[in-house]
Amino acid sequence: MAEKNFFEPKQSLNIKGKLIDLSRPKVMGILNITPDSFYSNSRTKSIDEALTKAAQFLNEGATFIDIGGYSSRPGAKDISTSEEVDRLVPVVESLVKTFPEAIISIDTFRAKVAAETISAGAHIINDIAAGDMDEQMFETVAKLQVPYMMMHMKGTPQNMQQNPVYDNVLLEVIDYLAKKVAALKALHVHDIIIDPGFGFGKTIGHNYELLNQLEAFKIFKLPILVGFSRKGMIYKTLGTSAAQALNGTSVLNTIALQKGVGILRVHDVREAAECVRLVEMLG
Repeated sequence: MAEKNFFEPKQSLNIKGKLIDLSRPKVMGILNITPDSFYSNSRTKSIDEALTKAAQFLNEGATFIDIGGYSSRPGAKDISTSEEVDRLVPVVESLVKTFPEAIISIDTFRAKVAAETISAGAHIINDIAAGDMDEQMFETVAKLQVPYMMMHMKGTPQNMQQNPVYDNVLLEVIDYLAKKVAALKALHVHDIIIDPGFGFGKTIGHNYELLNQLEAFKIFKLPILVGFSRKGMIYKTLGTSAAQALNGTSVLNTIALQKGVGILRVHDVREAAECVRLVEMLG
């Protein structure tokens, strides 16, 4: 039995003692508490608006709600830690009170924000920088003992799309994540989810090269999260816009599901949940 557990991929997350089964892919709805996220329809301007959108996500099939208070779009404005906390904590507290069964993820690269929002009732930390933008993040997550989603990003949100260059994008992303996984396991972080970081410090060509070889990330035996939703790799390829990128998002989500992805991070929950149901019919 020990040998079987060692070689099989991890297919569950421990959320405060409750196991979330990822053998069936799950959908994560994006809730932006920001004025400048790249997709304008994802922005929420009040707690009531956030609650309405969260209710919609849950009704449409979301397992996770991912709340962000810092826009990570290319060239995004930097904000202070205190402003990020002030944006997020009241929303988390209201969501926990209104939807006590909801699983809340916090999109932040700051350890203090992670600690404050988990204390307010959130369950998961989703870090676009995998600890690179706050040296306290790994120790904080280990102390909090919550699931940790970590993404590969070359650079920062302010400079990541300024001519990113790789010798071999797949090998470099895998090597980067492997070192991070080892460091987290040394700190006894038990629930790790990896994200290749589509659109973060990568050209359109890099993004599709990673998607084409997405099965390679199964080497980690860890859940894989992807976020293509309405990104430039879709609408720039098609010559459209983020507002017109829902169909393209569904196409890429379907491909990712067929390649073994466990979590789809999206703006449009219903459509992503339909992708999951239809791909499941393939057996």
